This record gives sequence, C-alpha cells and structure tokens, in this order.
Amino acid sequence: MSHHIVEVRDLKFTYPDQTQALQGISFLIRHGESVAVVGANGAGKSTLLQHLNGYLVPTAGQVRIGDVPLTPKTIQEVRRTVGMVFQDPDDQLFMATVYDDVAFGPLNLDLPSEEVELRVEQALATVDALHLKKRPPYRLSGGQKRRVAIATVLSMLPDILVLDEPSSGLDPRARRQLITLLQSFKHTKIIATHDLDLVLDLCERTIVIHQGLVKADGPTAEIFSDPVLLAESHLEKPLRMQGCPVCG
Repeated sequence: MSHHIVEVRDLKFTYPDQTQALQGISFLIRHGESVAVVGANGAGKSTLLQHLNGYLVPTAGQVRIGDVPLTPKTIQEVRRTVGMVFQDPDDQLFMATVYDDVAFGPLNLDLPSEEVELRVEQALATVDALHLKKRPPYRLSGGQKRRVAIATVLSMLPDILVLDEPSSGLDPRARRQLITLLQSFKHTKIIATHDLDLVLDLCERTIVIHQGLVKADGPTAEIFSDPVLLAESHLEKPLRMQGCPVCG
C-alpha cells in the first residue's frame, strides 16, 4: 500500500437537510506534499476533510488512500494511516490526563505497554508537551490543548496528517510554535485554514474550494497572486502580500 497518496474522485456529499456541501470534488495528493485547502465559510473545507478518514460517508464518489478505497471494511486501516486533528481540540481530549489521551489510540491497537509508553513519550516530546502528561486536559491553555491534540494523532504514527483550522484561537507565540512543529512533519500534510499566512509558511500547493467545488488547484504563490480568483472565492491576499496601506 502506498500509504501517503490521497485520491479523491468526484466526491459529493449532501447533509440530511439537503444542503449540498460537496458537488463533485477531485484531486490527487502525492507522498510528501503539503497542501492547503482554502475557501470562504461554508465552502465545504471541513466537510471534505472529514471524508478523508471516514468520519463522513460520501453521497457519491470515492476516497482512496494509496491503493485502498475508503469503505466500512477498510476504515480502521485507513485511520491508522490518516491522522485527523479537529478544529476544536476538546473534541479529541476526553480522558482524565494528557497521558491517557495520547495513549488511547495506541492502546486500542493492542500494542504492548512498553510500546504504548514509548509512543506517548515520543509524541509529547515532539510537540513540547512532555511536562504536561499528568495534567488534566481541562487545565491546559488553548495552545497546549492544540499541541496535545496533535500528539494524540502522532502517537498513531500516521503517514498523512490532516488538520482543520490548526491555528484557530492561538496567540502569536503558540501559532509560531505550531508552524515550527508542522514544518518538522516530513510526511504528507493536508491543512484546511483561513490563515493564509500560515499557508505561505507550510504549503507549496493550495486547493481553493468554492461552493462545494474545486475552483483552483496550483502553486500557492500563483493562487495568492491572482486577485480575480481570490475575489471570486471570497478570499483576500495573505497579510504579508498586501503591502503597507500607507507607503504602498
């Protein structure tokens, strides 16, 4: 299995209230790519991401991870390959301590206790949160919760990291720490975000979603240099590309 490849073919999804969130999305992401998914609120970004490891089931179309189509029979295999970090870290932190949260996934793989402990220690060290392992999650700051949520995914040793609005609610220092952390993850990354400056730091490729369709897919610098595309997609240039409003 070529674990790192993500292929989406004509993906469609309609919510129970008949809202058509995805209307035929297709793309291929190869091993080692860092890809941003951007678009206005309601464009379909989060809905798309939740299809990549089976949290949502498509109305039509297909998701493949490597050579494996995502189906009810393959979902557990795919989830060991695709690690999903949700927009709200509280959705991933539910145990009594940080250690227990990070150990939850490896324990469910029936790994030996020594292997579980090693994975937890390594994941927490990677996100600079080893000192938090005995703390209850409700006593963490927003930035600490974000790092621990990422650690819960890293402990599963994923080949593909999928993140939904990872910088949401972070102060500047925590945001910079997050960017440094994600730069160190050398496998495939797929990041849905409104933080277009973060995209410039992390993603060489950007997919623009508009009204449930792929409006553009290409090099990040080219996407963000197209004022017509950005305007039609209800986006603006990243702040660092806008220049000084006074001196031009």
